[in-house]
Amino acid sequence: MSAVMMSKKAGEGTVEPVSLRETIPHYCLAAFQKFGKPDAINYKSGKVWQNISGLDFIQRIRHVSLALSGLGVRAGDRVAIISENRPEWSITDIAILSLRAVNVPIYTTQAVDQIEYILDDSGARFLFVSGKKIYKHAAPGIEAAKSLEGLIFFDPDSRPEGSSALTLSELERRGEALDREDPEAYERLLSQVAPDDLATIIYTSGTTGEPKGVMLSHASFVSNVQGITAGLEIRSTDSSLSVLPLSHIFERTCFYVFCWNGVSVSYSSSFDQLAEHLNEVRPTIMTAVPRLFEKVYHKIVKKGTSQEGLKKKIFERSLEVGRRYAELTDQRKRIPITLALQQQIASRLVFSKWRAGVGGRLRYFVSGGAPLSSALSYAFFAAGIPILQGFGMTETCVVSANRPDNNQVGSVGIPFEGIDVKIAEDGEILVRGPNVMMGYYKHPEATAEVIKDGWFYTGDVGKLDEEGHLYLTDRKKDLFKLSNGKYVAPQQVESLIKQSSLVNQVVVVGSSRKFTAALIVPEWDALRAELKTTGVTATATRLEISRDPVAIKLVQREVTMLTRDLADYERVRKVALLPDELSIDGGELTPTLKVKRRVIDEKHGQLIDELYG
Repeated sequence: MSAVMMSKKAGEGTVEPVSLRETIPHYCLAAFQKFGKPDAINYKSGKVWQNISGLDFIQRIRHVSLALSGLGVRAGDRVAIISENRPEWSITDIAILSLRAVNVPIYTTQAVDQIEYILDDSGARFLFVSGKKIYKHAAPGIEAAKSLEGLIFFDPDSRPEGSSALTLSELERRGEALDREDPEAYERLLSQVAPDDLATIIYTSGTTGEPKGVMLSHASFVSNVQGITAGLEIRSTDSSLSVLPLSHIFERTCFYVFCWNGVSVSYSSSFDQLAEHLNEVRPTIMTAVPRLFEKVYHKIVKKGTSQEGLKKKIFERSLEVGRRYAELTDQRKRIPITLALQQQIASRLVFSKWRAGVGGRLRYFVSGGAPLSSALSYAFFAAGIPILQGFGMTETCVVSANRPDNNQVGSVGIPFEGIDVKIAEDGEILVRGPNVMMGYYKHPEATAEVIKDGWFYTGDVGKLDEEGHLYLTDRKKDLFKLSNGKYVAPQQVESLIKQSSLVNQVVVVGSSRKFTAALIVPEWDALRAELKTTGVTATATRLEISRDPVAIKLVQREVTMLTRDLADYERVRKVALLPDELSIDGGELTPTLKVKRRVIDEKHGQLIDELYG
């Protein structure tokens, strides 16, 4: 990448170089300018995919930035966004950062009281809102916020009747007029942005208490962009489908990485449309979370095992061949000739359909957010769809990931360039580097608790192998002790149980109890199908099934089988079925889908007590 970016010269259509600083707007704008792709950014409108060129994207960023400046937004001011994934999110993000202002992203699934808290705690002056659906959900929190001076809607028809709120198109027209009046205004603003400037305050979803605002500088993001670019093979000919929330550190950082490397990015605003969008966009690289792979895998297995005769046998045999092939490959062991031939046949007859299901061109997934079971990794690896597990936190950006040519299943890879990782005496993972946060906003005491002598204490427990691969065991605060003194890492056990096609969600419990147990939300269609031959009526309600001894026994049998290789004290002895999904609205999950174990213990305390007699 050139060390300069181009800017418009006053009164002319030519451009002149501006030195490239290590800030997000400088990096993104320079890349859009260099690659000049006609399909840099893409989105679906109705049934048609629309393209935004890199140069048009730059112009829209300029205009939004200038208009915000015209509204009085200055260096250090906080501006919030609550929106699903769409081009306007990234346009607004880079426009805010171009002013030395601070982006405060809010999850669309955030609880209303937390929306109010984030807006007031951050002191956000303006809020960008996508459309009617999001506004309807967030309105009570928005209306109660004291710091807000104005709203700006992405969708023109979303502005409430009689409201003085602006629309993004109106804002862009204002910015365009300001750009014509003073063609160098944007460059003057941009020239003041420095690497050490605060870029964003991202509020942690938090499994306990109020969320804390994580402060990240431009330098934190840029160091991640540089490290990931050096560590992964990313090509300007690549395309990616963005489906994880841009309000999350993982997807947002990856967007900057893709921009820098000239990757075409297509936005998918909903998981419900993912299968359709995968086949239309046909991405070559993509970020995802384990829940996506679990759902895809269970859907494939359900379809494959529902076949009859020879087709079913071929499917089941292919899964077994693929698993053995993937395990031997991962362990760097010799592949017998017969197994290699069987793998080729399985690839042609079965796994080719898996590859087609994700567009047929995917070189690799990068997975983050939660542990991914080895069984799922092996299954996708055998299908020719490598999943590179990674690790990071809001406070650290992206720390590590496996590499396509060094993918150690079960690990979260090797730290990226410039990032140091070590394991404390008690097993806690410590991280040091320019990627680490500046601190928690307005919480110096909380900052001092987690950053000591330059090391960030992650709260995760893990280990490093001789080759430098990092392995996660669990969250330190999630570990619980049985009454016999043994410690159990629940996430590790849960990742095994999630391999079952009968399991949708699972929470392992047992703190201060005599054995390990689990609360399970079933995959209802799969469980009903299994129950057909047992006499349980198909019209039985979920509540009735969750209490039926036959249903419980079916799920228990699966869980026992999947946890059989664990230590005796880790094996799940009893299960209880929950009729309703754990949800964000119900308070059991954070916006990033982490389990609030304290809430689970309180909400389902009686059921847990019954498990232990």
